[in-house]
Amino acid sequence: MARERKFSTDELFQETKQLLLQNGYEGFTFSLLADRLNVARGTLYKYYENRDELITDYMIYEMKQFLTNLKVIHEYRGFTSQFDFLLDFILMHHEVPQMIGIARHIPIDSNEKVKANRATLDQLHLDMYTQLGAFIQLGRDERLLKPTIPDGLILGMIFQTIAIPNHSGVPQSEWIQSIKEIISHGMFTNI
Repeated sequence: MARERKFSTDELFQETKQLLLQNGYEGFTFSLLADRLNVARGTLYKYYENRDELITDYMIYEMKQFLTNLKVIHEYRGFTSQFDFLLDFILMHHEVPQMIGIARHIPIDSNEKVKANRATLDQLHLDMYTQLGAFIQLGRDERLLKPTIPDGLILGMIFQTIAIPNHSGVPQSEWIQSIKEIISHGMFTNI
């Protein structure tokens, strides 16, 4: 009779996330994860051949949740409301840049499962940009976005704002409002 799993997928992925954020890719081990889950290290190997399989499975799980939650953007009317939602939403996911950096460390040729997972992650990334195409089109239809700026650049600028460090400790609400202002109106005073 097969031994029961002593942890849920949610527990596995939550602990994986915490260890990755604390230790990075290089410091992440099955030993640390097994300790956190209170299971033998061998238990993890019953489900994953190596850490790269687990990490990429976790990242697919996170990306799918992110995309599901992002669909709420279409419940907001008007580009400005959608823009406010999007910026608040991505700033809530402040760990994304660190996870993207971790993903870059995963060898593509680790094994076939990792290759397939990396391809899935690439597709999910494209799906996110496609999903936001209606958001960009709404901004163009309302004549709030310059028609000469490529869609990918607009979305890239919005998504990269979460990577800007707040070294001076500006209160979060003020920080978010300042980012919104820079993206929508620039940083120059009337010239």
